[in-house]
Amino acid sequence: MIWQGMDKRHFPRANYPCKVVVLRTDLKETFSTHTENIGTGGICVMLPKELPKLCAVEILLYLKDGGSPLECNGRIVWMIKSDGTFDAGIEFIDINDVDRWRVEALVKEHMESNGWK
Repeated sequence: MIWQGMDKRHFPRANYPCKVVVLRTDLKETFSTHTENIGTGGICVMLPKELPKLCAVEILLYLKDGGSPLECNGRIVWMIKSDGTFDAGIEFIDINDVDRWRVEALVKEHMESNGWK
């Protein structure tokens, strides 16, 4: 089943798997996982447990562009149970301009290489 809310995003997303570490700030709980997709506004990841909506997280994202890991804060904006795991939408909160441009370039390149203009 496709969640209808995904079609209402403000930022385009690319199906781009890369390693990400998500730290739940309030409980100091860490999850090492991978992205399902990425955009300049945030990421979708798979988590082993449900987190509350609007939960604050810290993100360490290892892009495949040869640069240092992207570090920023985020918040859980949606969560859907999926085959024993949870798909989570995480919004970037304080991503710096350089990292946002890195993500934007990566999404644009990925989409163009897959026939999207």
